[in-house]
Amino acid sequence: MMLMDHATDRIEARRTDISAPPSFAHAAEDYDCVRRALAYLSENWREQPDVEAVARAVDLSADGLTVLFRRWAGLTPKAFLQAITLDRARKLLRDSASVLDAAYEVGLSGPGRLHDLFVTHEAMSPGEWKTGAAGLKLRWGFHPCPFGTALVMATERGLAGLAFADAGEEQTVLADMQRRWPNATYVHDQDGTAALASRVFDPTRWRPDQPLRIVLIGTDFEVRVWETLMRVPLGRLTTYSDLAAKVCTTKAARAVGAAVGKNPVCFVVPCHRVIGKHGDLTGYHWGLTRKRAMLGWEAGQAGTAI
Repeated sequence: MMLMDHATDRIEARRTDISAPPSFAHAAEDYDCVRRALAYLSENWREQPDVEAVARAVDLSADGLTVLFRRWAGLTPKAFLQAITLDRARKLLRDSASVLDAAYEVGLSGPGRLHDLFVTHEAMSPGEWKTGAAGLKLRWGFHPCPFGTALVMATERGLAGLAFADAGEEQTVLADMQRRWPNATYVHDQDGTAALASRVFDPTRWRPDQPLRIVLIGTDFEVRVWETLMRVPLGRLTTYSDLAAKVCTTKAARAVGAAVGKNPVCFVVPCHRVIGKHGDLTGYHWGLTRKRAMLGWEAGQAGTAI
């Protein structure tokens, strides 16, 4: 009980206007509670636990849990959980069809509203990719974000890599990303990558007049898949088969799935918005718990959690 009271006091002490720009340090702390709440629900879903039970499982009061979720996602715990149910995913797939048909027709030349984050992109040449990015300098740094810790990697042309880590996983995640481009030069640049982290995760900075520049490093086919992913809007979902149909043919769903799994710029290139055709979440390189959290957080940002 003392642990619960202490945690609740800590949450209440940080209570702020939820319309204010987020503190990423606090958002990362909040995500740890969200992650544990989702883990508890995954293990106890048959009992259909209420908010009070979930709050106890993460050492908070029900009010403390509500404050946390409102600050982190702009939603109550109940609304957040409703936003990530299988039934909700199936409804979103039905509702997203016409929206995505229109979105897939949008051109990708120049800055554009590819999705609510507002990005513009270029691709590395096939020659640069085939050499394992030899001669390319990648600056990197770890930064707190709403989904734990983000590894941000950038070239002088823009954001090139984005990955997630839980506490203690940082070096494993860094090595995982470096294996994608084994011949690049890697330079630790905490200060230089901080601005990019803020630009990516602070919705108040998602502005069409200041698009985020990204660089896609992969095969021609992978880049086509990633470009198509960027047309899936915030708060919407698509399936691997539908994505494959837009890239080339539905028969290529397996190859498209492999390219989705290799996406080096997660969240910005929203591979987490791709789910199975029946609404199941399927796999995610950075963990299904994080994928659930991301979709619930985006539902709050997009106002689609009703």
